[in-house]
Amino acid sequence: MDKFDRIYRLHRILAGRRTPIPFEDLKERLGCSKATAYRLIRALEDHLGAPIERNGELGGFRYRKAGDGRSFELPGLWFTAEELQALIVFQRLLGSLDSGLLEEHLSPLAARLDQLLQHKRLGLGEAGRRIRILAMAARPAGKWFQVAAGGVLQRRQLRIRYHSRSRDQVTERTVSPQRMTHYRDNWYLDAWDHLRKGLRSFSVDRLRHAAALKERARDIPERELDEHYASAYGIFAGRADKTAVLRFSAERARWVAEERWHPEQAGKFLTDGRYELRIPYRDSRELVMDILRYGAEVEVVEPESLRNEVARRLAAALTSYGLVKVEA
Repeated sequence: MDKFDRIYRLHRILAGRRTPIPFEDLKERLGCSKATAYRLIRALEDHLGAPIERNGELGGFRYRKAGDGRSFELPGLWFTAEELQALIVFQRLLGSLDSGLLEEHLSPLAARLDQLLQHKRLGLGEAGRRIRILAMAARPAGKWFQVAAGGVLQRRQLRIRYHSRSRDQVTERTVSPQRMTHYRDNWYLDAWDHLRKGLRSFSVDRLRHAAALKERARDIPERELDEHYASAYGIFAGRADKTAVLRFSAERARWVAEERWHPEQAGKFLTDGRYELRIPYRDSRELVMDILRYGAEVEVVEPESLRNEVARRLAAALTSYGLVKVEA
C-alpha cells in the first residue's frame, strides 16, 4: 500500500467513527510505523484540509464536525496548482525527449510519472487531455545551449559570438557564466562580460558560436547577482534607478490588482476605482512592451521619459494604420 492509498484509508477510518480512535489502533489498521502514521495525519490535515481533532484523554483522533453538521470529504483534486502544473509539464517534456545519454535514467522517471498520473486515488487520468499549458513566443534554445549550460555548471569561461537583435550586430565576447535563466519560455545566460566589465544577459538562441575555455569563470557573489538581476523589471537587468507609476482603468483594475509584475511592486486603488501600480525599473524596453498591451486601459503617469516613450509608440501605431498624418 502506498502513501496515497494509506491517506485514503486514514480518511475512511476517521470518517466512519463518532468517537476518537486510539493511536495504536489507528497505526495497526494503517499497517505502518508510528512515524509514518503521524506523517499521514499531518498530510491529511495540512495538505487536504481535514479537520482532525486530537483527544488528549483517549490519546486518539477523530474528525471535528463542521458547524452545519456536515462531515468532511476529501477534495476532488489533491494537488496544488503548482504541483499539478509541474506534473503535466514534466510528463510532456519527458515524452518529447529524443534518445540520448540519459534515456536509461529518465525512462524509469517517465514511467513513474505516468503511474502517478494514473493512480486511482488521485483522479488525474484525464489530466493529460484536459489540462492545457500554453507556451507563448518560445524560441528554440539553439545548438549552443549545452556549451552555455556546461560553462555555468563547470565554472569555465566561455568564448562566444553573439548576435544582438537590438543592434543587429555580431560581437565576440569572453564571459564568465553565472546562471542560466528560463524566462517567459526562453533561455538566457547571465554572465560577467569581460569586454564590458559588467554583468550582462545573453539570449541563448542568439549565440552564433560558443566554446569553453580552460580559464576558470569569475565568481560573482550571490547577493550581487540577486541585486543586479532581480531589483529591476524584466530581463533587462541592472540596479533599478527609476519607478514607473501606472494607472489602470477601473475595469482593468479588477485584473491588474491581482497580478504580480515585480517582487517590489506597490499598488493601491484610487477613489475613482482606478488602480495605481508602482514598478522599479532600469531599462524601459520590456516594460514599454507590457504597457502597450493594455492600450487605452492604462496611463503612464511617471516618469516623464517613460510617458513620452509610450506616447510615441502609440502615435507611431496610429500612423501605421493611417489614423494620424505625419507632419512634413
